[in-house]
Amino acid sequence: MKAFTVHRGLVAPLDRVNVDTDQIIPKQFLKRIEKTGFGQFLFYDWRFGADGKSNPNFVLHDPRYEGATILLAGRTFGCGSSREHAVWAFGFRAVISSSFADIFANNSSKNGFLTVRLTEDEIAELMQRAHGIDEYRITVDLEKCEVRDDKDFRATFPIDDFVRHCLLNGLDDIGLTLQHESEIAAYESRHPAQDALRSS
Repeated sequence: MKAFTVHRGLVAPLDRVNVDTDQIIPKQFLKRIEKTGFGQFLFYDWRFGADGKSNPNFVLHDPRYEGATILLAGRTFGCGSSREHAVWAFGFRAVISSSFADIFANNSSKNGFLTVRLTEDEIAELMQRAHGIDEYRITVDLEKCEVRDDKDFRATFPIDDFVRHCLLNGLDDIGLTLQHESEIAAYESRHPAQDALRSS
């Protein structure tokens, strides 16, 4: 898993609340079992009409936000079903909101994707700047737990210490387990079942 330390990127403002996982990745695209290839379906029902044509009014189709790596959204982002595909579809490095569904936030951290919680007032300020300033970029600093820009905006965000440790070090569940690889190997070498398997 790619570590997250400090990231500076272009901001895309998705000025909507209660963005659920069925909007993030609609159910008809959940047939794949690998983690890749979902980006083309991100916000599909908002990005495209029933005829399959691109919706030019959707924020991610605005040339101003092409290449954005930070998504700014309204409250209660990632609500709805627990589908992990919603995180797999993201090409962003971080999403900033005033609140997240717990399962979405948990899935995000396990996939190296940072959810940043700021206050409603801070979100409103960032929304105004992202809409009004061309090429608006911010820095998300997980080492300092801080969001800042070069126009005097600065805010700290809370994050669980264990989640922060895993993200800073690029550790998913498998990575955490492999930190104990030598102890696991030593245990297995002593385990009686190992001899039974060899002789069967």
